[in-house]
Amino acid sequence: MTQLITQLLKGESAALARLITLVENNSPTVPEVMKAIHKHTGTAHIIGVTGTMGTGKSTLIGAVTRAYRKRDKTVGIVGIDPTSCFSGGALLGDRIRMQDLATDPGVFIRSMGTRGVLGGLTSSIYDVVELLDASGKDIVIVETVGVGQSEIDIAKMADTTIVVTVPGLGDSIQTMKAGITEIADIFVVNKADQPGADETVLQLQQMLCMNHLDEWQIPVIPLSSIKGTGISEVINAINNHMDFLTETNHLRKRRRTRYESELLALIKKKVMHFVLDESRLQGTIESMVDTISRKEMDPHSAAEKILKGILA
Repeated sequence: MTQLITQLLKGESAALARLITLVENNSPTVPEVMKAIHKHTGTAHIIGVTGTMGTGKSTLIGAVTRAYRKRDKTVGIVGIDPTSCFSGGALLGDRIRMQDLATDPGVFIRSMGTRGVLGGLTSSIYDVVELLDASGKDIVIVETVGVGQSEIDIAKMADTTIVVTVPGLGDSIQTMKAGITEIADIFVVNKADQPGADETVLQLQQMLCMNHLDEWQIPVIPLSSIKGTGISEVINAINNHMDFLTETNHLRKRRRTRYESELLALIKKKVMHFVLDESRLQGTIESMVDTISRKEMDPHSAAEKILKGILA
């Protein structure tokens, strides 16, 4: 394990891939790895990208990555996908559009399944982001499965959060008022060559004027891959946002929020693993199921009794 960690800190992709696999598989060696690399993290700019399916998040990420590579920045990309109900693996979706980046030694791409975790993020994402950071990546981009009230967790772990939308969503723009505008540091209106793009940009700008009185003025950037416009503006907005965070001390606050969220996620994960250790509970569960089947106890009472025994 020491050799793998040494290779990771040297930026070797093979070691990074192996360690991410250990994290995904909940290997007992993970805590040892994370303890060793923690002091080597904190230099990467973590960018979260979210938006409803079909808005072109992967296309945007690919374009942003190419732009950063032209600036000689290394990039790590983590795509969070809905877990396949058949294989348990990640459904890669349109991430195949970034395959041309796979041969670039300065880019590392990994898709991960949510494995039933709400919030749009897998519970392992914090460790994976730290591994990418420790490996020397300048930029780490995390893409979520979609956007909604249960998926604002991305804002708790990213330095900069980009919300992607497209023209023609109609009333769903209004739905954003319920919380999504609160997590965006940058709005990107993708497919800006389509009818209604100007109206969508205007709607968002008006909504942000009403809802935001913060120091950071959230930009709304039209983007068109067909016309080849908007990417330089997105890159400039990302860099300007990092400058703002650094100059106002908001970066320290955001990263403290990330560590708080990570700590709570780890505690919940370890508690759930302890509570739901089937090998330890199997006999008790079978006994309780027999009792429930005989109508001597209801399932709620049985669950309460088991939990009292565990927590006593």
